[in-house]
Amino acid sequence: MQHYTKEFKYNIRLSVPVIMGLLGHTLVQLADNIMVGQLGTAELAAVSLGNSFVFVAMSLGIGFSTAITPLVAEADGAGNKANAKGALKHGLVLCTILGLSLFGIIWLCKPLMYHMKQPVEVVELAMPYLDLVALSLVPLVIFQAFKQFSEGLSQTRYPMYATIIANVINIVINYLLIFGSFGFPKLGIVGAAIGTLVARCLMVVYIWFLLKNKQKFQEYVTGFNFRKIEKKVMNKIISLGFPSALQMFFEVGIFTAAIWLSGVLGKNAQAANQIALNLSSMTFMFGMGLGVAAMIRVGNQKGLGNFVELRRIAKSIFFLTLLLEIVFALLFLLGRNWFPSLYLDLDSELNSTDNMEVLLLAGQLMLVAAFFQISDGIQVVVLGALRGLQDVKIPTFITFIAYWLIGFPICYYLGLYTDLKSMGIWIGLLAGLTASAIMLYIRFNYLTQKLIENGAT
Repeated sequence: MQHYTKEFKYNIRLSVPVIMGLLGHTLVQLADNIMVGQLGTAELAAVSLGNSFVFVAMSLGIGFSTAITPLVAEADGAGNKANAKGALKHGLVLCTILGLSLFGIIWLCKPLMYHMKQPVEVVELAMPYLDLVALSLVPLVIFQAFKQFSEGLSQTRYPMYATIIANVINIVINYLLIFGSFGFPKLGIVGAAIGTLVARCLMVVYIWFLLKNKQKFQEYVTGFNFRKIEKKVMNKIISLGFPSALQMFFEVGIFTAAIWLSGVLGKNAQAANQIALNLSSMTFMFGMGLGVAAMIRVGNQKGLGNFVELRRIAKSIFFLTLLLEIVFALLFLLGRNWFPSLYLDLDSELNSTDNMEVLLLAGQLMLVAAFFQISDGIQVVVLGALRGLQDVKIPTFITFIAYWLIGFPICYYLGLYTDLKSMGIWIGLLAGLTASAIMLYIRFNYLTQKLIENGAT
């Protein structure tokens, strides 16, 4: 046991800034949802519907950018600064192109909302919100390139600083513009979208300024010659980034499908789904942070060629994640009826019937969410370790099978054709996450054993 637990301290130190940064994003979403929830269940459902489009696109952008981290981590482990800078430069070019492309695709796909059997009032509210949040993907994906680079050098604090500052600004703008406080115009959910856009632009400016003024980063982030683009490096990032983007797309896609299926069941089912999903995404950030730690440390050991240590360190992170997710599962079980009440104005007489139905439904979903905490955490951390090994193609097939051949059919059937309804949708999510966790771990175990047997140290 001590063979693994002795790594806990360093793993926690490496992952905490990542977790704090990721949690900052989620806390802003929590604040958004709580503030928007005061406006009514239709507004909350509209934010959920609009974000469902953005989350799918965002998953592609964030997933693609993760290719930068293992390349930088491997170069750092081997002491090759030129390769690390090259990964950042080419990553910035590709992420900028991708961010603009994702914005264009969402803008073209907006009319699909009218054909998805969603409540009309929800669609009308979601349209202007979606325009601005989709535009915010451009600075977000550019920020991700800097973030993944910094994390590849095991410097996880700086993206956290940028995220925290931007999130504070986001919450302030939201408060001023959603409710029209202190003489500002009352813009409702459009105010929340403006806050998101401004905050994400500031994130890019701040992290570049921060890295440029740190001596240890200066040579990496200045003096770029964007006219000299190397096809080999571009192809390497694309070969790692595209499958990684698909992995995240398949996972986010099934959660997006859950939002749409919930919308078919009605606005209250969709609002309850949004509450349970928002709470689950907060705990998921801990798994994601540990997954980044796994990617960095596995990438470093790959650069050193020490696969025995690589396997031991990765397993220590898996074990730490398991313990943490069990704690979260217990919290969800104990607080399943209290947590959802934070999102609703229970004193509102106008929305009292809707609010009580949402509260009941969300409490039921929290029961299932408690159990999938464990599967969700394990699958994301093992996926991080596999990315550190630069093994992305087979895991892409695994995630597709788990989420779309196992999870989605269960979501669809139990949600729309049984009395389980919303709870049935979440049982399907649990099945997909569990299948993913098991198959990804089998893949990691097989790969590392093979590397060790082939004569690696």
